[in-house]
Amino acid sequence: MDLDGERVDLEGALELEGKVALVTGGASGIGEAAARLLAASGARVAVVDRDEVGARRVADEVGGSAHATDVSAPTAMAEAVAAAEERFGRLDVVLLNAGMTSGQNGVTDLDVEGYRRIVGVNVDHVVFGVAAAVPALRRAGGGVVVATASLAGLMPHPGDPLYTLTKHAVVGYVRAAAPALADEGIRLAAVCPGYTDTALIANARAEFGDFPLLGAEDVAAAIMAVVGNGGPGECWFVQPGREPGPYGFRGVPGPAGGRRAPEVTWEQH
Repeated sequence: MDLDGERVDLEGALELEGKVALVTGGASGIGEAAARLLAASGARVAVVDRDEVGARRVADEVGGSAHATDVSAPTAMAEAVAAAEERFGRLDVVLLNAGMTSGQNGVTDLDVEGYRRIVGVNVDHVVFGVAAAVPALRRAGGGVVVATASLAGLMPHPGDPLYTLTKHAVVGYVRAAAPALADEGIRLAAVCPGYTDTALIANARAEFGDFPLLGAEDVAAAIMAVVGNGGPGECWFVQPGREPGPYGFRGVPGPAGGRRAPEVTWEQH
């Protein structure tokens, strides 16, 4: 489906002429590769990253704009969205891609400052980003938000439990928040790539040996597929040598007798 809900042919290029995209973590890695593909598809791209020099480099090369900020700050995403709308007049596609690993096991060596930092970047930024993007997407008549999660959001990654925690949180948030937004023509989905040859694994790169790794361009191509054809709440796995697609979550057993749980909106206590 395109941004208006029509399914597109993934054998051809996704047409985004006249559309505007915002990409966090866009100065390098997956974000940079996605920014380039979005621009090649016709979109004007707002590149958001704490690395101002890198963001400006990518923005200049794709004919977009750069916005330097710490995406974990409570007002950062609202400011980035406002800047993109002011520059380009609308917003249609949002890629919430900025992320980090923790560098600790989060149990015997728990560093609270580091814990708060990874939750801020990997989780808060997604929540703040969705909340900031939705009003802009409503003004544009609908659109797409894609969050970069990880296979660590679908299965445990013992090497970094805190990273696993944050990516499970992103997957759960996307799946729970998507249905209500779909009624407004806004699709919220996630990509869950496996190990990808970016700066996040640079220090451990030698440990992978001949294990197949994704390239940033592989994940960016999957993101484009989700922008074009991803359904609300879908979390697409991305693995080397496999066609990316929505992960098939198993249903949770309900009470005996087949009764379905009610839809409950929890009040704050």
